[in-house]
Amino acid sequence: MTVLDRYILREWLKILGLILCATVGLLFIQALYDNFRDLIDIGVSTRDMALYYATVLPSYLSVVLPISLLLSLLFVLSKLHKNNEITAIRAAGYNIFSTTRALWVASLVFCGLSLLLNARVVPWSVETSRRLLESFELRLESKKMSTGTLGLVTGVTFDNVRANRLWYINRYSRFAEKAYGVTVSELDAKRHERTRLMAREAHYDPQRRAWVFTDGRELWFDAELGELIRSVTFTERIIPHFNEDPALMLLIDRNPRDLSFFELQRIVDYFTVEENPKVTRYAVRYYGLLADTLGPLIILAIAIPFSVAGVRVSPAVGVSKSIGLFFAFYLLTNFATIMGGKGYLDPLWAAWLPNLAMIGTATYFFGRMR
Repeated sequence: MTVLDRYILREWLKILGLILCATVGLLFIQALYDNFRDLIDIGVSTRDMALYYATVLPSYLSVVLPISLLLSLLFVLSKLHKNNEITAIRAAGYNIFSTTRALWVASLVFCGLSLLLNARVVPWSVETSRRLLESFELRLESKKMSTGTLGLVTGVTFDNVRANRLWYINRYSRFAEKAYGVTVSELDAKRHERTRLMAREAHYDPQRRAWVFTDGRELWFDAELGELIRSVTFTERIIPHFNEDPALMLLIDRNPRDLSFFELQRIVDYFTVEENPKVTRYAVRYYGLLADTLGPLIILAIAIPFSVAGVRVSPAVGVSKSIGLFFAFYLLTNFATIMGGKGYLDPLWAAWLPNLAMIGTATYFFGRMR
């Protein structure tokens, strides 16, 4: 690295660190505002509260990193432009790429960091903080009611198209890991009901990899006519081929933004094979996290053309244009996400279209630079 590379990189990293601390601090204050009162109401201790916020803070990094990169780049490059340092550097024979090559290398490093955040750090933060919050709520509920009614999830439906099985669970207790009021219908190739199993209780046995049903009835139907053929009651029944994972069954109805990268990947891998329409919005979110990996390079490509514009142009003008373009990218991303979630765009295209649009825009403005 040359003296110029070290100088530009040092100035940028100082500002980036300050902006990252400020933005993470603001989001931390927002998190306190959102659920600090709720944590107090459910009787969370100071130690548990500190542990919860320590695990939830890393999930903010993927949110604050793009805006922090943009603001820090705009500040440093505009400062160089305002002090005529860019003019002096270019007069020494450096073009724009040789001047900012340290920033391009750093942006590649941040692309890898974004991938690491989305693939490892943020998923751990999201899942761990959610489990902690659920454990706090369950601990409070355990003092008021029986274990069978703790952590209830109501109205769970799961259509296993791959196996032609349709599940409906009236209530599922995450604490007891039991389902109450369970109905499982097995369908034929034309989606006509062949059998129906109803049980008062059921639970998944991970050792047998099968569901165990208690106090129920099994019905057989004529699939074509829909008429009841046979009905048998039972006290307990283990059905080996009923091997649906309850954790996956509970994920499918959650908001995609509340799920980690690994949870999204599990949903996409499982349901894409059977072309389940429910998977679309999860696939958009999943591919969107992968597309965010190129965010640092796109942000740098947006910042440079406007921040180091000609000497007759005020840096403030370039900064405002660059910020406006960034918000246009944000709006385009939201629009593509909505269109992809509704099925008007393929999930992969919905995730990559905003990035491709910004790459094309940056290429155009770079071509106009002299």
